Amino acid sequence: MKNLISTLSKIKVVPVITIDDADDAIPMSEALLEGGINVVEVTLRTEEAVKAAEKIKAECPDMIVGVGTIITTDQIDWCVDFGADFVVTPGTSRKLAEHLVETGIPAIPGISTAGEAVTLLEYGFDFQKFFPAQANGGIPALKAIGGPLPQIRFMPTGGVSKDLVRPYLDVPSVVAVGGSWVVDTKSLADKNWAQITRHAEIAVSL
Repeated sequence: MKNLISTLSKIKVVPVITIDDADDAIPMSEALLEGGINVVEVTLRTEEAVKAAEKIKAECPDMIVGVGTIITTDQIDWCVDFGADFVVTPGTSRKLAEHLVETGIPAIPGISTAGEAVTLLEYGFDFQKFFPAQANGGIPALKAIGGPLPQIRFMPTGGVSKDLVRPYLDVPSVVAVGGSWVVDTKSLADKNWAQITRHAEIAVSL
């Protein structure tokens, strides 16, 4: 986890990917790498997501591959088997937290309340995903949750637009933010790799 936190603290913006065609996984990854971003979170929201994550891991050795929308222990086991670099959950039951601890895979478990944050801290998770960030009160809510829990660091995700990247990163407890705008739906559908590279460059500049 220390290596993951160190890496994300340098990258700052983690592209959150929803991919409908696994054949787009490699050119998309290459576009991100060209723009200066070497990490992705592939969400398990489509039928092609599993294949896409596996392709990136197998064919893009310079890319750090995370898998998001993890909601079952079987999904965790699959991530361990294919070699995912880290996993992300939208929310975290005790069953999921226990399995994450058992497998030892680097994980950013999701929380939306102070109670959930404390529960995950009991399992040893001091790096957590604040989700859905904007719908859940945004920066004021994150500061309110993190205030009495200074030992926890966060990756807010969900509604974090380009214009909100810098304000979130200015919160001391924030290591990085997740953003779907870097690989937006239209650019991906149009296979506009140059636009994705440009978005990555903008993210790096922020």
